[in-house]
Amino acid sequence: MNRTRLLTTMAVFVAIGTIGAQILWFPAGVARAYPVQHAVNVMAGVMLGPGPAVVIAFMIGLLRNLLGIGTLLAFPGGMIGAFLAGYLYLKFGKKGWAVVGESLGTGIVGSLFAVPFAKILMGSSVGAFAFLPSFLVSSITGAFIGWFIISRVKQENLIRI
Repeated sequence: MNRTRLLTTMAVFVAIGTIGAQILWFPAGVARAYPVQHAVNVMAGVMLGPGPAVVIAFMIGLLRNLLGIGTLLAFPGGMIGAFLAGYLYLKFGKKGWAVVGESLGTGIVGSLFAVPFAKILMGSSVGAFAFLPSFLVSSITGAFIGWFIISRVKQENLIRI
């Protein structure tokens, strides 16, 4: 694969995820839901694999924080979800597994990891399942949006960068 094409595709995903966070979000419990982030995680996981998907999730989280439109909680959920979306797609070869990976990775693993993360880095003490409902709503919604978009791509050569 051409390195320039990979980096360009990753930059486009970062732009979509960062701009999408400003346009489409909704309150979901103790956190805000950013479904575009999760849609990008699924699409990047399918198209590029787990490594680039994690880098994209990190960059989106970093830019959102620098722009003041995100919190530090963007890192654990987004990166774990992106990794599992890409890994499960790579392992099973079905786009539905990317949705499962994103939903489990962000919605469950990421939400549980966010508790000590919030305590240590943000000074916020919450219960073990405080982030679970909002992370699940956000990740499942976004994962299905990503699945819908990626399943509409007709040509296989567009998916395989």
